[in-house]
Amino acid sequence: MRRDRSIARRRDAYHAGRAAETLCVWLLRLKGYRVLARDWRVPVGEIDILARRGAVLAAVEVKRRGDLATAVASVGPQQRRRILRALEAFVARQPALGGLTLRFDVMLVAPGAMPRHIVDAWRP
Repeated sequence: MRRDRSIARRRDAYHAGRAAETLCVWLLRLKGYRVLARDWRVPVGEIDILARRGAVLAAVEVKRRGDLATAVASVGPQQRRRILRALEAFVARQPALGGLTLRFDVMLVAPGAMPRHIVDAWRP
């Protein structure tokens, strides 16, 4: 019984996270970004959204939590390293993107609040 509840919670969290990503994709598009990839995964890491606007390629991490403060705190150094490695792998496979400025953004999603886009959230 306990295992079934655990599976249901994980499934619900997965679907809520996907819905948050979809919302963020639309908001990025409204801001003039072109989404190049979503849930891009390689053995060294993963990126929720890869979006381009002009000469900038942004790796966007989406965090959905109960409140914005918790969402901000949830992107730790280890996750940042995985996102950096994944972005490097993405650019290596897309030589035409090599000259773009790389940036790391975070989009925070919490119930009852508009998603918050933190541009250039960190630097490697």
